[in-house]
Amino acid sequence: MSNKITIAISGKSGCGNTSVSKIVADTLGLRLINFTFRDMAKEWGIDFEEMCELAEKDPQYDRYLDNMLIMLASKGDCVLGSRLAIWHLKNADLKAYLMSSIEVRAARIAKREKIPYETSIARTIERDRRDHARYLRQYGIDIDGYDFADCIIDTEKGDQYYVAGLIIDRAKGIISDETGR
Repeated sequence: MSNKITIAISGKSGCGNTSVSKIVADTLGLRLINFTFRDMAKEWGIDFEEMCELAEKDPQYDRYLDNMLIMLASKGDCVLGSRLAIWHLKNADLKAYLMSSIEVRAARIAKREKIPYETSIARTIERDRRDHARYLRQYGIDIDGYDFADCIIDTEKGDQYYVAGLIIDRAKGIISDETGR
């Protein structure tokens, strides 16, 4: 079966974008494109929070990252997992939005980053606020307006394999329709 498909996966921090995108790409044999501010910060040898502060003050950081992701994804046959993937990849064959409550997202982040829940929830609320304002200002994108996505998945209903399975099933249906099988 040919896997000629482009999938865009978005969601706020702590929804499982990275984990789910990797599982979907691996399962379908597609390229994974998932480079984030966290990756940029690591490459540049600076703290993640510092990277976020730089992006808050100067739109070049978002534009650099987003333009790179869009360019890589434009070649097709990939899974793009990013905060703005479903907005930037207008021609994606499948657009999936992952959602979860602030409490669950903060708990996941606290566990991943080994920080207290109280710290995580405060940071997550602030990050959501900053991201919303920044994307609206820079791109005119309201990240709370994702109802155009092909599938909206509540990630509290299952683990990353469950969520990825829902996207994989949907993608296989699209691949099947395009190949006539």
